[in-house]
Amino acid sequence: MERYRSWLALKRVAGVGNVLYRRLLDQFKTPDAVFAAGVEALLTVEGVSADLALGISTFAAFDQVDLELEKVNALGITLLSLHDPDYPPLLAAIYDPPPFLYVKGDPRMPHPYPIAVVGSRQLSHYGKTVAERLSRELAEQGMTIVSGFARGIDTIAHQAALAAGGRTIAVLGCGIDEIYPPEHRSLSEEVVEQGLILSEFPLGTPPDGRNFPQRNRIISGLSLGCLVVEATLESGSLITARCALDQGREVFAVPGSILSETTAGTHQLIRSGAKLVERVEDILEEILPQVRRVPKASAFAPLLEGEEKKLYDLLGFEPKHIDQLIQESALSTPAVSSLLLALELRGIARQLSGKFYVRI
Repeated sequence: MERYRSWLALKRVAGVGNVLYRRLLDQFKTPDAVFAAGVEALLTVEGVSADLALGISTFAAFDQVDLELEKVNALGITLLSLHDPDYPPLLAAIYDPPPFLYVKGDPRMPHPYPIAVVGSRQLSHYGKTVAERLSRELAEQGMTIVSGFARGIDTIAHQAALAAGGRTIAVLGCGIDEIYPPEHRSLSEEVVEQGLILSEFPLGTPPDGRNFPQRNRIISGLSLGCLVVEATLESGSLITARCALDQGREVFAVPGSILSETTAGTHQLIRSGAKLVERVEDILEEILPQVRRVPKASAFAPLLEGEEKKLYDLLGFEPKHIDQLIQESALSTPAVSSLLLALELRGIARQLSGKFYVRI
């Protein structure tokens, strides 16, 4: 845990948000190097004022950081920084990723083909039925259900994924030690067994309303696409959908009755270009059409040799960026591009948006 000391400390400096944190990492590579840089060097980073540079150089609240690290260790929480190999690659690619995450569950466990399923807290019977059915069928096809652990549609999505024996990721709008809503304590234990609970907020952070829009960008950022099942025009689910669009992810929406306020938001999304969803195939054909062609029991190791095998072995069900594959394979950029195309043509790899690749 000691190696995360400076990561937590830099986030505690007043004025260092997620975007500026990443700029500092781009310039100095590590938080330790940021603290050692000195005022003049810090001022060369866009967005760093004289007051902020001084605040970083004179930061002295390491005792508070040490207390938090002790709590993290005592509660069995995992910390994941942007430099860790298990940090979700799709999330790392957004404009303002959290520099580190607090995680419960095993982040080394594969969480393939993540898709966000969100919707209203005040769900109707129709919304419950649709959310349960689509989440279950997506999980049965090997996809990971990502949601916000709130009452309503979020709860149904997590529960359906668990019931199908699938993976699910719950993103909290509070500290990871603050289970909210409180009646979800037993659900949280089930999620940890079959997936992850994660948060970017420090331990002890209460579930304040202002945290949830910030939380929503993580839900969409973790995912290949975002499905909105039921939402009013004021629903936070529409924020998640807008985040997904800003991040270049697919947006899906379930239609409903024109007489219901709880579907006014999804109808607005459809009018704005979201894909209308009536069945699970509407999602699969847009994101991963091969998923529905490969039964779970038919997994096989293709006969590959040489550099093709080397690159295929580096691919997994978690998306990897082409730059990461180039680095890990030690092959040239043209060679990796050519090999990936060959693997796609053989139907055993797929390119996602943003030059991410997955094994099929």
